[in-house]
Amino acid sequence: MASITIYHNPACSTSRKTLALIRDSGVEPTVILYLKQPPSRAQLKEMLNAMGLSARELLRAKEELYRQERLDADNLSEDVLIEEMLKVPILINRPIVVSPLGTRLCRPAETVLDILPPSQ
Repeated sequence: MASITIYHNPACSTSRKTLALIRDSGVEPTVILYLKQPPSRAQLKEMLNAMGLSARELLRAKEELYRQERLDADNLSEDVLIEEMLKVPILINRPIVVSPLGTRLCRPAETVLDILPPSQ
């Protein structure tokens, strides 16, 4: 059985839907409640690289803290943005799913279908 991990926020409807799609495929993923257990710096950088995203592209711009901390400033480096996400994990957009077939920010939730193993 394929090993799949979801960085999940149960308060997010997209995250809940993504988790349901994974389970409907017959796989029980490892669920990481990233607000309580954020990824390490190395894990976050690895996921960004695997998704082909910059830190800015993974930031949740709708969060109030994003505006308060002026995280939209063009002069902020990747490292600064990553540090902010690690300090305040709610700034990490979700859900992120890691599977043997790839890593994706699953927005919309159906994006997860691209990286699920074929049904047996």
